[in-house]
Amino acid sequence: MAIITLTTDFGLKDHFVGALKGSIYKELADAKVVDISHAISPFNIHECAYILKNSYKNFPKGTVHIVGVDAEPTPENQHIAVLIDGHYFISANNGVVGLIASEIMPEKVVKIDIPNPEHGSFPVLDVFVKVACHIARGGTLEVVGKTFAELKELVEDAPSVTDNGNRIVGSVAYIDNYGNVVTNIHKNFFDAYRKGRDFELNARTAAIKTIHNKYSDIVNFSIEKGKRAGAGSLLALFNSANFIELAIYKSDRHTVGGASNLLGLEYRDTITINFL
Repeated sequence: MAIITLTTDFGLKDHFVGALKGSIYKELADAKVVDISHAISPFNIHECAYILKNSYKNFPKGTVHIVGVDAEPTPENQHIAVLIDGHYFISANNGVVGLIASEIMPEKVVKIDIPNPEHGSFPVLDVFVKVACHIARGGTLEVVGKTFAELKELVEDAPSVTDNGNRIVGSVAYIDNYGNVVTNIHKNFFDAYRKGRDFELNARTAAIKTIHNKYSDIVNFSIEKGKRAGAGSLLALFNSANFIELAIYKSDRHTVGGASNLLGLEYRDTITINFL
């Protein structure tokens, strides 16, 4: 029995997530259902794609991923089922799957066409669950739809290089639950242009000259506690997805603040790296 994951912008206050899980268990009593996130910002396609791209590979091949963001069908937002990298994605054709497929070519894409579909306001429940359970039972994509070649592609913000290779201009791609600021500057991209040079990362008024590999690297444990950096210190690191991230060490954004609000950074704000 395949795992079925849920990624939505439903939140947890309302009945939607519970109804989804109940509907899955009604069809497959022994189903394995995993929540990836229900806190996607409403209708935020890029945020949804970022979270899915950095989580789905940790599941076994054959996992079925239900994507409940901007799922209402329209002539321009068709329901699709896609096989990518051995994983199944059930989604609307709103760009989420296109962003995931930007690096890996889909193996199969079908436009969902199931008998007697519901046409209500909860298509994730009415359509996606049925398709996901069919696949989890071992069913094929050909049974739920016809081959589809119009996968919507969105332009993913990418960093640029200016000043004859001496400056990288990136942006804020995602802000996590801790208020940490994830940029769109990947380690491989940074290393390719750094070429061993010193650098200065600038974000608003902050200037950082070191990028760590983990959060606690900001602390020099050989120095007595009162004289070393620690909780509340600003740092940059390569996060688990290998993107440059700005963080406040051991900070709570709901009390003292996280990097996003303390630096005044929001989605798509500019981050620059100058090589010295």
